[in-house]
Amino acid sequence: MHELSIVMGIIKIAEDYAKAADAQFIDEIELDIGALSGIDMQSMEFAWTQAIKGTMLNGTTKKINTILAKAKCLDCEAEFEIKNYFDACPACGEHLIAIMQGKELKVKSLLVS
Repeated sequence: MHELSIVMGIIKIAEDYAKAADAQFIDEIELDIGALSGIDMQSMEFAWTQAIKGTMLNGTTKKINTILAKAKCLDCEAEFEIKNYFDACPACGEHLIAIMQGKELKVKSLLVS
């Protein structure tokens, strides 16, 4: 379950920034998670619940923004939403695409006090 290591990384990032701001609490954390990031949200939620115990994130409000995946066809330059890395261009049917968004996994913001 790689979600646990991802959650542990998020906790470290959040606590490092909170401590640098001399904060006592992390009131809110906002995450951007792309549809193609490979994160299983049920596994992440389970890992989150267990991993935040005893950390500055215990009791924190968590907001998750799901970033839809978008690509651009390298043949006809059409831009479109995709569900998988191997989706074809709906305009010309080619598979040579550039992923424009949807692989994100980042801490977007923290609200500390």
